[in-house]
Amino acid sequence: MACCGNIFCCQCCAGEGETRTPEELAILGELREEEEEILPRKDYESLDYDRCINEPYVEVLEGLNNKKAKKYEAVRWVLVFAIGVTVGLVGLFVDFFVHLFTSIKFSLVGHSVEVCSEKGCLALSLLELMAFNLTFVFIASMLVLIEPVAAGSGIPEIKSYLNGVKIPGIVRLRTFLCKAVGVLFTVAGGMFVGKEGPMIHSGAIVGAGLPQFQSITFKKIHFDFPYFRSDRDKRDFVSVGAAAGVAAAFGAPIGGTLFSLEEGSSFWNQALTWKVLFGSMSATFTLNFFRSGINFNKWGSFQLPGLLNFGEFKCMEGDKTCHLWTVVDLAFFVLMGVVGGLLGALFNCLNKHLAKYRMRHIHPKAKFVRVLESLLVTMVTTLVVFVASMTLGECRDLSPPSHRNGSMMLGGAEDINSTVRSFFCPNSTYNDMATLFFNPQEAAIHQLFHQEGTFSPVTLSVFFLLYFLLACWTYGTAVPSGLFVPSLLCGAAYGRLVANLLNINFGMNVYSGTFALIGAASFLGGVVRMTISLTVILIESTNEITYGLPIMITLMVAKWTGDFFNHGIYDIHIHLRGVPLLEWETEVEMDKLTASDIMEPNLTYVYPHTRVQSLVSILRTTAYHAFPVVTENRPNERDFMKGNILVSNNIHFKKANIVTRAGEQRRRCQSMKSYPSSELRNVCDEQEAAADTAAVAAAGAQNAQEGEDMLQQMLDRRYVPYPNLYPDQSPSEEWTLEERFRPLTFHGLVLRSQLVTLLLRGACYAENQSSATQPRLSHAEMTEDYPRYPDIHELDLTLLNPRMIVDITPYMNPCPYTVSPNTHVSQVFNLFRTMGLRHLPVVNAVGEIVGIITRHNLTHEFLQAKLRQHYVTI
Repeated sequence: MACCGNIFCCQCCAGEGETRTPEELAILGELREEEEEILPRKDYESLDYDRCINEPYVEVLEGLNNKKAKKYEAVRWVLVFAIGVTVGLVGLFVDFFVHLFTSIKFSLVGHSVEVCSEKGCLALSLLELMAFNLTFVFIASMLVLIEPVAAGSGIPEIKSYLNGVKIPGIVRLRTFLCKAVGVLFTVAGGMFVGKEGPMIHSGAIVGAGLPQFQSITFKKIHFDFPYFRSDRDKRDFVSVGAAAGVAAAFGAPIGGTLFSLEEGSSFWNQALTWKVLFGSMSATFTLNFFRSGINFNKWGSFQLPGLLNFGEFKCMEGDKTCHLWTVVDLAFFVLMGVVGGLLGALFNCLNKHLAKYRMRHIHPKAKFVRVLESLLVTMVTTLVVFVASMTLGECRDLSPPSHRNGSMMLGGAEDINSTVRSFFCPNSTYNDMATLFFNPQEAAIHQLFHQEGTFSPVTLSVFFLLYFLLACWTYGTAVPSGLFVPSLLCGAAYGRLVANLLNINFGMNVYSGTFALIGAASFLGGVVRMTISLTVILIESTNEITYGLPIMITLMVAKWTGDFFNHGIYDIHIHLRGVPLLEWETEVEMDKLTASDIMEPNLTYVYPHTRVQSLVSILRTTAYHAFPVVTENRPNERDFMKGNILVSNNIHFKKANIVTRAGEQRRRCQSMKSYPSSELRNVCDEQEAAADTAAVAAAGAQNAQEGEDMLQQMLDRRYVPYPNLYPDQSPSEEWTLEERFRPLTFHGLVLRSQLVTLLLRGACYAENQSSATQPRLSHAEMTEDYPRYPDIHELDLTLLNPRMIVDITPYMNPCPYTVSPNTHVSQVFNLFRTMGLRHLPVVNAVGEIVGIITRHNLTHEFLQAKLRQHYVTI
């Protein structure tokens, strides 16, 4: 009935005989593509990549000579190296214990299966495997209960952070510990997840925390290191850490650098590129050095560059007919890219619906329900793996031993045949399904890439289907989990299936390993929708540059195909969390809007000199993170200044900050007189003489308005008189619209954290004193509490005199980026995103602030709503 009522109302409003098309209804907002649209949440705080160049910061710059600047830069490079080394050691820790736990589990369960296959006690083997997996996953889930942000891969959160959104707890030390320890238990627990995604998150946490030399989780970790106390420096180090995580995971330092550039960082510069690459190299070679020494006992040999190594793709020696790939194969690669994009879109669609179901029915319940879900997924996965390995596999002939490098396993120099499983198969044969399911995922990938023995098409099809569904169900549970390895393994099975069909059914002679690699790339590209960085990562992982063209073509086709249906998996989860992520650019039709259409005109502002009681009231009754510093335009300012030191200070500040052409020329002429050149002195003398003549003529026509410049007269003439309100007087509901939105001259921006710090440290002066008596705070004192600034509710108001006055001008940002009200949205968007802004004031032609733009005013959903309003107005 409600739907019928809405339709009836729409028809009535359209008039008799007039119907609206679906396009018109969509413009009016009466049709929605989804019934329950998830809008960006407004409780996410933005990072501020723009520098606040106030007086304390300028004092730091003035004391910074070339020697100190070089020392400061050297410290930054040392920290980048330390981040890379630390990330490499974290990868070593995770890999060592994952290999240890999985080796113990598979050796015990494998021996039990061999014994019980003869005695008929396979149920006991299943219980052993179930006990191992449930114990490991239970530990991982309990760690996620301690820190819920540690769940998942962490890539959506880090991507949001590098885009400029501050997600609570995402780079804390407690998150790092729960993530690093939890992921090794998750992988060892047999869930279809990878450790590469959490490595990226762990690396980002190392990058964020190491340069701070302090911890909020562990209060005793606190060193006096006042540098890099800003969102700008922290975001750069997070970029280094995230890239180092990719480099350690895949042994791909260049791919890590491109990943941080393509998927993460919204704001980039050339100096940051070098630091990110250096940190990635440090992580790669640190991990390579220790893993090569531990596994091969050859310290310094550098044989294992990353946690996931694809090995070398190489034809058998003496085989003249073997080619890794040919031009003819490119056509198949394109088709595989299309299918991979479709499969990736299906994977993302199913996982999105699962995530929505969890948000509605699991997350609102007790936290322990999430642990039960993880245990249920583990139980089903274990059961499927065991039953499929025991009953659905076929016995295939082993390939002869090979001595090529591609046959090396991650844990040592064993041959590829050492990881095959021969459950219920005679000698010289292996169980192909058990070989894929009853091994670590990295070993299964190696089998599909380098096993010259055949895998049954039925086995590959069943394996792909089961793995696809279980991996989709697993991603999003309350455990630390990555998606790279499951996607690669699922795609490798699909690619190996295509190679088998071409070789067996069509009589072609294609290299199976190449098709397995292309299948892995197509499926992974269809899921995550990465192009440049993923191409380089796969090339570096294979150590084969000739694969560059087919991998790039496959990834591009997979991305284009998948984009027809939905977004990448990380973007989907970012959207489900309501994170206000800014894309690379806006749509073309958004240029029908201007800054005045999307800005927020209802401002909460402060004055250059404001009473303590006003600041406390504003900070306690609003949740804004920045406030414009303004002065009001009054027609009788000279009379209004009498007897009120607070108003007088504000008006004097405004007059001192109004720059006129005549005043600027007069100042430059004073500077020119110090030059020895007589020509410059003559020019200034002539200009001053002309200015004096004009001043005499103007003095005869003017009366009591002494010292008022032309700009101030123009401002006074444009507006009617306004009530003589004190700056600390709160707005009243009885005000008219003109009184509530009276013209305000814009002078700068001050952050909430800065105001709270000023109040906390008692930076104020008495009304009967000069503002010069106010205590001055240094830049180190203003940033001492970063990143956890005190809250206004933590202040003891009994220690504050409400009639005291705070001079905000030394600490505000006097020169933030601003835009005109007529600026098109695309220009506003590019400025905001490129410069990494947090607030963008909208200032008119005469220097008055008319509104402010934040990240939420530039989200796709907000712009779409404003565009619909624009069409309705037209």
